[in-house]
Amino acid sequence: MNILLTGGTGFVGRHLVWRLCSNGARVIFTGRNRAMAQSVLRQVDAMREAAGPGSPAAHGSATFLELHHGAPGARDAMVRAAMGMDAIIHNAAHTAPWGRLEEFMSPNVTSTEEAICACKTHDVARMVHLSTPSLYFDYKDALNIRETDPLAEPVNSYAATKAAAERLVAESGVSEAVILRPRAIFGPWDNALLPRLIRAMERGPIPISRGGAALLDLTYIDNLVDAVLLAMHRPFARDNRPDGLAPAPGAAVPVYNISNGEPLSVRELFRAIAADFGLNLRVLPLPYPLADAMARTVEYFARSLGHKEPRLTRYTLGVLSFSQTLNLDRARRELGYAPRVSVRDGIRATARWWKTQSAAAGGGGGATPGDDDDATPLLPNRPESNEVRLRYPDGTSQRVPARVSSSIR
Repeated sequence: MNILLTGGTGFVGRHLVWRLCSNGARVIFTGRNRAMAQSVLRQVDAMREAAGPGSPAAHGSATFLELHHGAPGARDAMVRAAMGMDAIIHNAAHTAPWGRLEEFMSPNVTSTEEAICACKTHDVARMVHLSTPSLYFDYKDALNIRETDPLAEPVNSYAATKAAAERLVAESGVSEAVILRPRAIFGPWDNALLPRLIRAMERGPIPISRGGAALLDLTYIDNLVDAVLLAMHRPFARDNRPDGLAPAPGAAVPVYNISNGEPLSVRELFRAIAADFGLNLRVLPLPYPLADAMARTVEYFARSLGHKEPRLTRYTLGVLSFSQTLNLDRARRELGYAPRVSVRDGIRATARWWKTQSAAAGGGGGATPGDDDDATPLLPNRPESNEVRLRYPDGTSQRVPARVSSSIR
C-alpha cells in the first residue's frame, strides 16, 4: 500500500510512519525538520534489518519530503508526491493553546487545502484527517460528547483553524474522507502533554481548581495509530446501502471521537505521573474564578510584551478545571476501534521511555517534537539554559533551544 503522510517527523507522525512501514507500506512523509526525519528513517531501517524475509516490515519503506505548508511550491510538491498513492493521512498541524491566528493558518488550513488538492488531482479516494475535540470545548463540564453534538465557538486560534480545516474536508468532495478527533495524545516522543505537566510539577506548586475533580479523556499513542489504520481501511460502499457506512452522495463526511475511553480525574492523572516519573507533587488549591482572573491578567501582559506564550493560559486552566469526556460508540461500532493500552499502562510505558532518554542524555532525558515539528524538546530535571543537547536512542543527537511547544489536542 502506498501512503502519503503529512507531519511525519512529529510525535504522532513518526509513530504512524513506523507502524505503516512495519505493516509493509511504502510511505512518503512530509515535515520541516531534516534532523527529525533522519531519526525516523533510522528506525525504519532498523526495523527492516530486524525483520525476517517473510515479514511485512521487510518490505516497508519510507521517504522524506521536506515541505513547508503554504510556502511557494508546497501545493505542487504535495500533488507530485500524491501520484500513485492509495491514501493520504493528513496529520500536520501547529498545535498550541496560544498564538495569533496567522501563525496557525498555513500549518492548519493551507496544509489541508494542499492535501485535498493532492487527493483530487490524482483521484486518491481515501483521506484520513486528524482534527481535535478542542472544537467541543467551551469552559464548562461536558460528559459523553457525541460527534453530532453542536460545536462550540472556537476558544483560541488553534480551535478556529482546525474547525476551518474540518469544513474544508467536509466540503471537499473527496469520496472516502474520514475525520478523527483524538483527545490529549501521549506516549513516547510526546513533546506536549506529559512534558508540560512534568515541567509544571518540577516548578511547583501546580494551581488546581475545583478540587482537581475534572474528568479528562486521554489517548495513548498506540491506540490512536490503531484508529488511524482502522479509518484508512474503513469500508465505503459504492452505492447507497442503509448500513451506516455508505452515505449517499453529498452526505456528511464521517467523524469519529478517539480516546482511551477511560476518563480519570486531574487529581488522579497528576498522582499517576508523579508516581511513575518519580516527581514530588505539590498543588495549590485555587477557586476557579480567582485562577481564571490570574490567567487573564497573565495573558494581558503576554500580549503587551510581544505575545510570547505565558506559563498559564485560560485554555490550559480550563481544560484542567472542566470535565470533558467523549462518547466512542460510533468509533467502536463503525471502525471496530478498541483501545489496547490503558492510560495507566501508557503512563508507565512513557515513564520507562523517558528514563531511558534521561540516561542517554546524561541525566536529563527529553521528549522530541510533536506534530508541530518546529517544536523543540523539553529536558526535565535540568536548569533552563539557552541550549541543550538531546540524544536519541538511535545514536543521533541535536543541539536545540531550551524551550518547549505546548498543546493538548
